[in-house]
Amino acid sequence: MTTIDGEVAPGFEPVREAFMANFVRHGDIGAAVCVYQYGRPVVDLWGGVADPETGRPWTRDTLQLVYSATKGATATAAHMLAERGALDLDTPVAKYWPEFAANGKADIPVRWLLSHQAGLVALDQPVPLEEALAWHPMAAALAAQRPLWTPGTAHGYHGRTWGWLVGEVIRRVSGRSPGRFFAEEIAALLGLDFFIGLLAGERDRVSRMVYQRPDVDLTTVPAESLPEELREQVAAWRDPHSFSNRAYAVTAPAEIDFGSPEVQAAELPASNGIGTARALARMYAALIGEVGGVRLLTPETLASATREQVGGKDQVMLIPSRFSTGYMLPTEANPMTGPNAFGHTGRGGSLGFADPEHGIAFGYVMNHIIGGPDDVRATSLADAVRRSLV
Repeated sequence: MTTIDGEVAPGFEPVREAFMANFVRHGDIGAAVCVYQYGRPVVDLWGGVADPETGRPWTRDTLQLVYSATKGATATAAHMLAERGALDLDTPVAKYWPEFAANGKADIPVRWLLSHQAGLVALDQPVPLEEALAWHPMAAALAAQRPLWTPGTAHGYHGRTWGWLVGEVIRRVSGRSPGRFFAEEIAALLGLDFFIGLLAGERDRVSRMVYQRPDVDLTTVPAESLPEELREQVAAWRDPHSFSNRAYAVTAPAEIDFGSPEVQAAELPASNGIGTARALARMYAALIGEVGGVRLLTPETLASATREQVGGKDQVMLIPSRFSTGYMLPTEANPMTGPNAFGHTGRGGSLGFADPEHGIAFGYVMNHIIGGPDDVRATSLADAVRRSLV
């Protein structure tokens, strides 16, 4: 039986029950969940094993790579710069990054980078991984790249490129790399255990990820045997030239080992944030109210930052998605805790979000990377939070 440590405020016991169920029935190996309500923690739980190879237990301070849940942290940095007047989201990117104007991109506003409308999901020529981790070669490649659709006419999830695109704007405007800006302007103020570019001394605290292989490789199943709603996605997975594949093949090699010291130490503001559930929840809590005297955005800036920019069929994921300027918005598959919530998921199940209507901020991290429609861990926890609010 997995031991669950931490605390739950009265009324939030359903979250503890759902967290335990994730270990018993839904595949969690090591994980943590944290919930803030109106600026104070009401759930702070962790349990399981951080490293199945050594048996190292998950502790209060175990760090976890959260993949694209990082995008919520990076978006927050961009909106802080916008609130200060250093960045205008409706100004062309090329004002801040002149080289970006190449290949018909002179008029693309910053807002379209944040909301996945720029058509820069892939590169005609992938960048060697070592150079991509060094930052500048990837930024240069994206500045030279032609859009793959007419910008502003459609949206598609910029799974990998989003971090370099938005991150380079942050760097040009602030004079600091996105990881450094986050560390100095957000993490330091709030005392967050969260890194975009892991410090060498923190590596021993990071959990070891375990990847679940699917029971069936759908790309090997005859199309006529697939459910109708999956056929378009599976056809795209089979096509190496589809946006669905090219969006994750912007480096050479395309596969990135996110467990390697080199990748964890680099700054990939779309996908390699490493931190705790507590840090995610605390950051989102400071977006919708004060936490320890710190509020990251004014209510007016937050309302603008979380207003829907695009919705409908995603050109990369080929399913419905909704985005504000940088944050994911609730969908049927990821309802969070209500229609006014905003946040971001990460590959394999991690999730951070805030719900200003209920004063809720939420963070969930785990080392068993599952993903797909059968992974109910994050949604079951969010549902438990919802039930606790009744």
